[in-house]
Amino acid sequence: MKISCIIPTYNRYEYLKRAIDSIYAGDEIPNEIIIIDDGSNDNTKDITKDYKNIIYHYIDNSGVSKARNEGIKKARNEWICFLDSDDIWEKEKLKNQIHFHKNNKDILVSQSNEKWIRNNNQVQLPKKYKKYQGNIFKEAIKECIVTMSSLMINKRVFEEIGYFDESLKVCEDYDLTLKIAKKYKFGLIKSNDITKYGGHNNQLSKKYPIMDKYRIQALKKHLDNHEYLEDIKNEIIKKADIICKGAKKRNNITLYDEYNNLSLFCKAIMP
Repeated sequence: MKISCIIPTYNRYEYLKRAIDSIYAGDEIPNEIIIIDDGSNDNTKDITKDYKNIIYHYIDNSGVSKARNEGIKKARNEWICFLDSDDIWEKEKLKNQIHFHKNNKDILVSQSNEKWIRNNNQVQLPKKYKKYQGNIFKEAIKECIVTMSSLMINKRVFEEIGYFDESLKVCEDYDLTLKIAKKYKFGLIKSNDITKYGGHNNQLSKKYPIMDKYRIQALKKHLDNHEYLEDIKNEIIKKADIICKGAKKRNNITLYDEYNNLSLFCKAIMP
């Protein structure tokens, strides 16, 4: 199996080195590591001095979706993995996924379980982020239950479903998961093969506080999915009502009207 690993990054030079080191410490190493620098103005470009065999590509700051898409297009191999620059792979991560796909040739997408570190302390993974296998579309509607840093996917899946939605500044992983899960079954490696770090200042969740706006944008694409229409509709209503509650509290009439009307529209849709 020939594998490309794509690492999008923005102003995370020290984190990026930690991420790359974790790849090279693995039992199996990708055939190519592609760094997509999304317009960093720190010393991220110096990464090529630290690691001679990586592929480095700079783009004007356009967001993580654009960065990942550029990486996919540049990838020369059949299988693609992702690693966020503030996460790490555990030693057996890639070996476990290679073993899984060699023994499950009909499954073209997999992820592993994970552990979380917040402010230097390990925290319990909330139950709502539990990982599933097989047909996961119904479970994926409620939360983003696929972690990009653990994902391994055959490149022809992107040829079928398309790439990351570049209009989404955040929740692009949620959107992609729904698109994949609509057509493909997921494999699951049950060991904690990645570590996710949180609590630092440049996380996107701190820059975009109303995340449900982007999740709703992703969900609206699937209102033609009659098998799961009731679940999709109910989740849009739930998220829209949360936004309305916050908008009402802040006296944001425009935001309230937009999402209240969306909630009313979904309530009127017959299952």
